Amino acid sequence: MTTRNEPTPEIDDAAGDHPRAGLILGIMCLSLVLIVAAVSSLNVAIPTIVRELDPSSTEQLWIIDSYALVFAGLLLVCGALGDRYGRKWALLLGLAIFAAASTVAAYAADPTQLIAFRGVMGIGAALIMPATLSTLTVVFAPENRAKAIAIWAGFAGAGGAIGPVASGLLLERFWWGSVFFIAVPIALLAIVAIVAVVPNSADRQRHRLDYVGALLSVVALVAIVFGIIEGPEIGWLDPVTIAAFVLGVVAGVAYVAWERRVEHPLLDPNHFRIPRFGLGSLAITIAFLAMFGMFFLLTLYLQFVLGYSPLGSAVRLLPFSVVMIAIAPRSPQLTARFGTPAVIAAGFAVQSVGFLVASMLEPDSGYPMLLIAVAPMAAGMALLMPPCTNAIVTSLSQDKAGVASAVNDTTREVGGAVGIALLGTLATVSYQSGMTDATGQLPPPLAELAEDSIGGANIAASQLDPAIAGDLLATANRSFVDGMGVAFLVAAALGVIMAGIIAWRYPKDTELRTEAAAVDVI
Repeated sequence: MTTRNEPTPEIDDAAGDHPRAGLILGIMCLSLVLIVAAVSSLNVAIPTIVRELDPSSTEQLWIIDSYALVFAGLLLVCGALGDRYGRKWALLLGLAIFAAASTVAAYAADPTQLIAFRGVMGIGAALIMPATLSTLTVVFAPENRAKAIAIWAGFAGAGGAIGPVASGLLLERFWWGSVFFIAVPIALLAIVAIVAVVPNSADRQRHRLDYVGALLSVVALVAIVFGIIEGPEIGWLDPVTIAAFVLGVVAGVAYVAWERRVEHPLLDPNHFRIPRFGLGSLAITIAFLAMFGMFFLLTLYLQFVLGYSPLGSAVRLLPFSVVMIAIAPRSPQLTARFGTPAVIAAGFAVQSVGFLVASMLEPDSGYPMLLIAVAPMAAGMALLMPPCTNAIVTSLSQDKAGVASAVNDTTREVGGAVGIALLGTLATVSYQSGMTDATGQLPPPLAELAEDSIGGANIAASQLDPAIAGDLLATANRSFVDGMGVAFLVAAALGVIMAGIIAWRYPKDTELRTEAAAVDVI
């Protein structure tokens, strides 16, 4: 008979898959898409929210970013909580918080209330996401685990494109709060299914949680992500941005120092010396840097240059999800045949081809040309994500599955924030350079608006004589596409560099036994 403080050994690796492993995989993917789609869904909904709640420009930014900031900052801690107290309970608590916060957000009376409860939704998401992946690592036997993780990775990549489409469809029939309220029945369905089907699992050693490490990790991650989000808005040299990065670095150094001396660290920094763990984390960061930056820029291109509606733009990016879901489950077979480093390197190479094609887009290229670019981007992500994710979560013991999963998720979120900031800044600098001579004859307020962004140029053009507006928009479109091309060339170059690093440094599959022995030493 077990006591309350003793782990219940519900999962036995040697016994094969859990009898309902396939159903559990479906429940985990449903929960995953729910929280991933919540990150991107507001890109379509924000104009409607602006009309209804009248938020300032700063409030608009934080309606979108409060969720991502809290989500990224708490992932590592929430993964550790799932390991310590049970991943099933982390899932249930996270879904309950997410559903409750979504309900309040759907009926928010002002921007401040909406920002606050978007942040609370981030707490729920941080509990859910690592628990979905770590649960899969214990319900699937080793021989089937890679395929399950590949399916999970496919839905993780697809969720970002699903969110805007779902929001657009809801807003055509319902009020603005429906983009939040739709999460409630989905979360309740997932809760019922988890209670009925999903087994619990936890760290069998039940070490005391590293509270100091948890606090330092939250401060470091929140400060760094805050700086990345704010930098493009208020300036990279603004005192607030600099202070955020300084605080993040100081907290990060303190975290590493503390973790090296504590007996049971939250996440031992030495784990990053394990090639699969360290290189897998770096690869996921760079891949999502490119993907999030791509979605950000292509959404602007579709709406402002090609003239599609927000919903029309989201629908035209759906092929990315289709390719991801179709190819990702086949990645383990390719890995078994050609080896992990070859598949990851090939994924980056294919992704880079897509970015190279995207860098050649013109203002009049049209949708077919864009589709030719998006397909290899998605195929590359579908190839590299599953083996990278599998490498991260299987590099550590199953007792640390939640922390390993949280590292995988944190690298995604940080990489995505960096991608939007980096590629967005590159495109903006080039755009503004191209617009300098085009606005000299405009009234100063309109000139400033047009020089700021492609969206601003469209607003300015709507207030000008049609002939002048046409010339302004032609120049703005040309400048934006040139800037987007620069950003995509940088993304392509990063992919080529990562392909080389993986081919050079990632251990061959025949070396993994030696690596496993090294993990035991660490």
